[in-house]
Amino acid sequence: MSMMQANVQDISRRSLLRFLCGSPLFCGMGMSRALAQALIEDPLQAVNVFDFEDVAKQKLSLGHYTYMAYGSDDSTMLRVNREAFEKVRLVPRRLVDVGTVDTSLALFGQRYDAPIFFAPVGAQNAFHPEGEVAVARAARARNTLQILSTVTNHSVEEVAQARQAPGWYQLYAPTDWNLARNMIERAESAGCTALALTVDIADRNMEESARLRRNQNPQCQACHAPEVSSQRPSRPMFEGPGAAGLGLNRLTWEYVDRLKESTSMKVLLKGIVSAEDAGRALEHGVDGIIVSNHGGRAEVSGIGSLESLQEVLPVVQGRVPVLVDSGFRRGTDVFKALALGATAVCIGRPYLWGLSAFGQEGVERVVDILTRELEIVMVQMGAGNLAQISTDSLRV
Repeated sequence: MSMMQANVQDISRRSLLRFLCGSPLFCGMGMSRALAQALIEDPLQAVNVFDFEDVAKQKLSLGHYTYMAYGSDDSTMLRVNREAFEKVRLVPRRLVDVGTVDTSLALFGQRYDAPIFFAPVGAQNAFHPEGEVAVARAARARNTLQILSTVTNHSVEEVAQARQAPGWYQLYAPTDWNLARNMIERAESAGCTALALTVDIADRNMEESARLRRNQNPQCQACHAPEVSSQRPSRPMFEGPGAAGLGLNRLTWEYVDRLKESTSMKVLLKGIVSAEDAGRALEHGVDGIIVSNHGGRAEVSGIGSLESLQEVLPVVQGRVPVLVDSGFRRGTDVFKALALGATAVCIGRPYLWGLSAFGQEGVERVVDILTRELEIVMVQMGAGNLAQISTDSLRV
């Protein structure tokens, strides 16, 4: 076979695959993405957030992609989180005048363009050289909230300068209170208005990451070699007084009281998934709750975050804001959470896909896609603004 004939056959093969990918039959069988070989080359080419995942998978090292993509044990909770959305159905409304759609909301004195926030994710330099700073610039460009992780690769001061607006700080509680107090003071001095104490990973089993331990993976060894790691502090928020260990398995409700007494920032608990704990959180005076199972990376409960949201909201009864994360991939997902009564949702992996694929522009495009999808479903449900979204649009 000549070179020309081989090229013609290759082009024909790709054309056939593109045709099949557009076939309703193959789409209905869930084979469209599996057959599509061409990756997007520009953020504007993305039609949904999953387009960025394909690029991220190609660009990232195996170790970094695995760390992001998988969950606890055999990653069952990733599927459980997605299945929870399928259990909540939508009821469109007809002949409702929705001439304009307003997705903006106000929370703790700040107004945001959409109820789609950036959940805290650690070590973002593993996904892009600018890491959390690129995400901060995207948050500024799209006027959304960034919650900065304790194990960030860039300091809260550096991220705040890039964001140029108040953010929130997520706290993994250090065993040493002096270090914790130093983190809290730095966050507050940098302009953070809220502190989200993460309470959902006292311990966990990350099997897939364990298969790619640094001492077994040449790529990891090259990335985490001492001479490379020493060029930049990997955890700048741990600089300061006190020991650097985390005491996540020793937290009690008294720690919440101590936080409330130690800062003027709002204090939220991230990782509440039960009615009982939601009630206790209110008793201890929290300013908000983030329903979360850590994106399937905490316990393996078999309960999706949207199901946990339905358990928590009746206890809270609107007394404090309730946010939710874990598994959000579509505008319909966002709508369902808002209709149940959530104040806003937080995304994690989707914006990391965008960051890994195209940096700041990828993150911005992820927000644009999800916001546009939310606007579409709001029109379909006859809701012109967030206040008009209610359980009337749901069948649970």
